[in-house]
Formats: sequence, structure tokens, C-alpha cells
Amino acid sequence: MSVIYLLISVSIFVAIGFFIAFIIAVKSGQYDDDYTPSVRMLFDDETKITPQNNNSPIEEKQV
Repeated sequence: MSVIYLLISVSIFVAIGFFIAFIIAVKSGQYDDDYTPSVRMLFDDETKITPQNNNSPIEEKQV
């Protein structure tokens, strides 16, 4: 039973250590993305669906 208490306490300390490392990495700018905004204009835009107006005065005539 004492082994369970030891493992729980060690895992809590390890989790706190990872959390502190994560906070330090975020504050130092480790996860800032400098590359994607510069190439975003090269990606294709999604096509926008516009509603078709069936009552338009200009109609195409079939020949």
C-alpha cells in the first residue's frame, strides 16, 4: 500500500514539472508561429457559394 502512495506522489511531482516546463515554453515564445502567416496567401481560398437568383431579368437563350 505504501508503494501506491509513493507512486502517486512521484507522479504528481512529475506532472507539476511538466506543467512548469510548458508554462516556461509558452512564455518564451516557443509556440509562436512565424512561418504560417507568411505563406497563408499562397494557399487557395475556399470557394464561396453564392445563392443563384432564378428571377434575374437576363436569361441565356439556347440556340
